[in-house]
Amino acid sequence: MSTMQSEVFEAFRAIDIPEEKALKAAALSKRDDDVATLRHDMALVKWMLGFVLAFQVAIVVKLFVH
Repeated sequence: MSTMQSEVFEAFRAIDIPEEKALKAAALSKRDDDVATLRHDMALVKWMLGFVLAFQVAIVVKLFVH
């Protein structure tokens, strides 16, 4: 387990949560980190797509307006 997961696990065990449920909760904390990373990556992809589309529209406009 990573440091974050072990901290979550230990916190749940400290309040007398059964070990099985504490392990599942620790795994969910890892999943939340993965989801945050994916959201960041998707935001970057959206910005890149927007830039490419704007660039292509500018090229098409320049070709037909000239």
